[in-house]
Amino acid sequence: MNRNQHVLTVVTAAGFGILVWIGTVHPQAGQRGIPGTESGLATFQTRCSVCHNNPVPGAPPASAIREMTPERIYDSLATGSMQKYVEGLSDIQKRRVAEFMSGRPVGSAKVGDAKNMPNQCRNNAALPNPANGAAWNGWGVDIANTRFQQAQAAGLTAAQVPRLKLKWAFGYPAGESANGQPTVAGGRVFAGGDNGFVYSLDAATGCVYWSFENGSIVRNALTIGPITGQGSARYAAYFGDGQANVFALDAQNGRLLWKTKVDPHFVARITAGVKLYNGKLFVPVSSSEEFSSGHRDYPCCTSRGSVVALDANTGKQIWKTWVVPDEPKPYKTQSNGVILYKPAGGAVWNSPTIDPVRNAVYFGTGDATTAPSPRTTDGVMAVNINTGELLWSYQAHENDVFMGGCTLPTRGDACPSPNGPDLDIGNSPILKTLPNGKRVLITGTKTGEVFGLDPDNNGALVFRVSATGVPATGARGAGSIVWGGAVDDRHVYYGVSGIGLTALRPASGERVWVFTPPAPAGGRGGLLGAAPTAIPGVVFEGASNGMLYAVSAADGKQLWEFNTAQEFETVNKVPAHGGAITSTGAVIAGGMVFVGSGYAISNGASGGNVLLAFGID
Repeated sequence: MNRNQHVLTVVTAAGFGILVWIGTVHPQAGQRGIPGTESGLATFQTRCSVCHNNPVPGAPPASAIREMTPERIYDSLATGSMQKYVEGLSDIQKRRVAEFMSGRPVGSAKVGDAKNMPNQCRNNAALPNPANGAAWNGWGVDIANTRFQQAQAAGLTAAQVPRLKLKWAFGYPAGESANGQPTVAGGRVFAGGDNGFVYSLDAATGCVYWSFENGSIVRNALTIGPITGQGSARYAAYFGDGQANVFALDAQNGRLLWKTKVDPHFVARITAGVKLYNGKLFVPVSSSEEFSSGHRDYPCCTSRGSVVALDANTGKQIWKTWVVPDEPKPYKTQSNGVILYKPAGGAVWNSPTIDPVRNAVYFGTGDATTAPSPRTTDGVMAVNINTGELLWSYQAHENDVFMGGCTLPTRGDACPSPNGPDLDIGNSPILKTLPNGKRVLITGTKTGEVFGLDPDNNGALVFRVSATGVPATGARGAGSIVWGGAVDDRHVYYGVSGIGLTALRPASGERVWVFTPPAPAGGRGGLLGAAPTAIPGVVFEGASNGMLYAVSAADGKQLWEFNTAQEFETVNKVPAHGGAITSTGAVIAGGMVFVGSGYAISNGASGGNVLLAFGID
C-alpha cells in the first residue's frame, strides 16, 4: 500500500464501526464534547470509501477490519504502525475508531463475562415454560405489538404504582449506551448490551445465571420460546446483533445452538426485536448506509432493508422479502471513477407484527437512498407469513429519498434533489381489535402523525391525524414519533418528542389528552419520545433527561416518577449510571418494572450502562 491507502485503511475502521454500532457515544458525551456517531461514519464514507468500497489493490475490505478486536485496532492507531497516519485525531477518536469498527467497547471482552461477577446465582433450576406465568417476551409483549400488559401478568395496579421503589440495579461492564430492552420470562430477565454480551438474570434479585459473548452490540429485545432438535435445550433465547447475525441460545445456560447471518452487506444490522410465531423467526434487517452516503468517494448505494423468516429450530432461511425488490445495479460512473448503484434503501427498524387471521406479517419501512423511491418505502408492508409474498403496502410519504453527506462541498452525483426529508416509519405497527369487532393497524410517523389501516381491506386508510395538535406539513416539525406506541381498550399512546405523551382514540385518532412533565427547577425538561408501556390504568414513559414517568391512562395525570440519570450501586459491583431513556421502554411483569437507562445517540444525549428493576414495598 502507498501512504494514502494506509490512511484510508485506518479511517475505514472508524467509519465502518459507527455503522455497526450506531447509537453509541461515550457517557456524558454532550458534556465532554466527544463526537457523536455520525462523525465516525462520515470519516469512513468521506476518507475511506475510495479504497475500501471500491476495488483498490492491497486495500483490505471493511469486512476484514470488522473481524478485528477493538484492542487490536486501537493499539494500531495509538502506538502501532498506523500511528503516524492518524495525526490530529484525539485519543478518544482513536478509541471510537476501534469501537465503532469492532462493534463493542475496548476492554469489554475481559470484564463482561458473568463468571467474573460476584452476584452469581447459587443454582440454576430448570427454566419453566416461558408461555406460563408472568412474562414480557420480546419487544411488544405479544405478536400484535400492543405493548399492553394484562393485569394478571403485570401484577401491579394503578393504586400500587406510587409505591414503586428501586429493588436492584445491574451494570453492563464497559457498557456506554443502554441500547436493549429487557425481556422477562420464567422468572428471569434476559438482556443484551452494547458490550457484546447477553445476560440472564434473576428477576427478583438480579443475580446472574449466565452470559454469552456474541461479540457485537445487541440493541433489541430478546425473544424466548421453544426449540426442538437441539439436544437437551427446551427453550431458546433468540436475538440479532449489529453485524446482521441472528443467534439462538439455550435459555437455560446460554449455550450457542445456532447462528445465522441474514444479510452479507457490510453495513447491514439488526436493530429491532425478532418475532417468534409457529416455529418461524421473523427478523427485521436495517442498515447504516445512508448516514454519509452522499460523499463522492462512496459508491452509493447497495443496501436494502428486508424481513427474513428463519426456521426457529435450525436457523435455516425459509424466505427473504426485500423492501426494495430490485437488486442494485450500476447506473453511472463519476468523474473520479467511483461507480454509483441503484435502487437501494428501505431499512426495517422495527419488530414485525403477526396477524394470524390474515396469515400476514406487518412491518414499517424506511426511506429510499436512491431515486425514484419505490412505493414500499416510508410506509407499512404486509407479506404472507409462509412465503414472504407481498400482500399489500401503504406509503405514508412519497418521493422521500435521503442520504447523509449531501451538504458537503464534496457531495457526490448520487445526492438527490430534494434530499429527504428522511421520514422512515421506524416503529412497529400495532394490531388492535376495536369494541365493534373491527380491526385496525396503527402506526406513527416522524411528522407526528398517527394513521390507522384496515388489515381486512388490503390496508385501506381508516384515519390519519396529527398527534401534535397542529396540521402536519410533510416534514419534521413540532413533534415526531419514532420508537413506537402502546394500546389498551381505551386509547393508543405515543411518545411525541417535542409534545409529550399523547393519548388518542384507536378507532379515529382523536386526541384525548397530552402529558407534558414540568421542567425541573434549574434544569432542562426531557423530551418524551421513547416507546410507552401500558398496564390497566397506567402508562409508563421515559424521557431524554433520564426521568421515568407513570401517568394515569384515563387523564394523563402523573402518578409516579424516578430519575434514572444518576450513579447506582449495582448487584454485580460494576460502576454504573443511567442517562437518556429515548428509545426502548419499560417492561412490566410479576409486579416489577424493568428499564434500561442511558441510550445515547448524539452529542446532546447522556449515555449510561444500567438496567434497573423496581417493585413495591
